[in-house]
Amino acid sequence: MKTPRLLALFFIVSCFNVSAVNAAEHHSGHGASSGGGGGESGCLKPQLTKFLPANLATVVPGSTFSFLAFNVSKPEQIEVTVKAIPVEVTTEDKESFYLVKGNLPANLVNTTARINIKVNAKNPRCNGENGWLVKISE
Repeated sequence: MKTPRLLALFFIVSCFNVSAVNAAEHHSGHGASSGGGGGESGCLKPQLTKFLPANLATVVPGSTFSFLAFNVSKPEQIEVTVKAIPVEVTTEDKESFYLVKGNLPANLVNTTARINIKVNAKNPRCNGENGWLVKISE
């Protein structure tokens, strides 16, 4: 008589065990390590934040801009353009992110321009892109 209850209890416990193993397998691959289910779990998308000057701010030609880049392996992966003009940037390694600085092209006047950032990773699915607009005065 106790056998059906024991079998039911054994079945329930084994189901919980399988669920725990399955959850651990699918959640173990965060970060840059491989394994844990494939797909995009082998990389973290770059995060580009803290844009200065602020979006739609009015600035003078040649003004300095900056932003923070998280989840970037090497600073060489960061490309910045303003109105399709490549902009040279400097990077400071801050341990867990890069502080990126550059100057707007001095020949851009009386216009609105997008500071466009692209991060090119080895795996194209791990690339990132972001940016913001500034109004450039005379």
